Amino acid sequence: MPDVSPIDLLRRLAVPLLALLLGGCSTLDYYAHLGQGQWQLLQAREPVERLLADPATDPDLTRRLRLSQTARDFASAQLHLPDNRSYRLYADLHRPFVVWNVFATPEFSLDPELHCFPIAGCVAYRGYYQLGRARGAAALLREQGLDTYIGGVEAYSTLGWFDDPLLSTMLRWNDERLVAVIFHELAHQQYYLAGDTAFNESFATFVEREGLRQWHVARSETPSASNDRQRQQFVELVLASRERLRQLYASNLPAAAMRKAKQAEFARLRRDYRALRQREWGGQGRFDAWIDSPMNNAKLLPFGLYDQWVPAFAALFEREGRNWPAFYTAVAALGRLPAPERQAELQALLQKSQN
Repeated sequence: MPDVSPIDLLRRLAVPLLALLLGGCSTLDYYAHLGQGQWQLLQAREPVERLLADPATDPDLTRRLRLSQTARDFASAQLHLPDNRSYRLYADLHRPFVVWNVFATPEFSLDPELHCFPIAGCVAYRGYYQLGRARGAAALLREQGLDTYIGGVEAYSTLGWFDDPLLSTMLRWNDERLVAVIFHELAHQQYYLAGDTAFNESFATFVEREGLRQWHVARSETPSASNDRQRQQFVELVLASRERLRQLYASNLPAAAMRKAKQAEFARLRRDYRALRQREWGGQGRFDAWIDSPMNNAKLLPFGLYDQWVPAFAALFEREGRNWPAFYTAVAALGRLPAPERQAELQALLQKSQN
């Protein structure tokens, strides 16, 4: 059973919810929905150790849970990530995603519609625990002339406010991805800078990748390099398309011509993807469903957020002697800088990584 009572939950949520409502960010109904969704998730938790001790637990689930606990131990002992009850609990959600994020942009812009929260700061999406609510929100945004995209999310971090559980949605991944996401989400608990999504996600992605590299070394395993290579090539393809769109939207074309050129760019992205798939991947692509579904600006938003500053954080890690505590201290120092100075420091680290 969860270790948080309804009264304790309300106590923890009272201040942020009040700040949200007084700030006028959205409606009471939306935040009630968030509170209810988080509470239901907490109610579904049970200790992993109890499941492992139960002979009735499905053998495959037992194996995955044992792996998760080994990774959880490694995260704190070797990567110096928070040592708490997060990912020592399990919750079966009986649905494919824990939340659905709604992204939106203007028709001729790659700048996201931002949503601001007192803890997370301003982010480029709004999350919903129910797919129907996400679809309804996206429909309202489309009526305003915005491009929208709904992305399912298998895991998220409460940044240490609660003991985040392993979710049944996370177990849909292969073993390597499961381990990587545990490292990624714990990195968000280690450090989080409100209002700077690219900084936070790039930091957590670096910790995930370097942590996974060290995990494989410690276990004398060979990582699945082919999947990483495919993903990197795909991301580069999408980012190149984004850059061409950015240049298009900065032009002075009339709206009708701009709209036609936008669709031509999406057609080019699909052609480039199929050529890459045939040339490099033997005709098999992991991202066929994504590339063949409807395309718009909002669908491209998540790309780049997770990768933009990863080489910069890698350079910082090297600068700090590959010492995790020293690295985290340096990351926190970066986070305390005013935004222009922080960007300049990250850019300098990025350039250093390329030399």
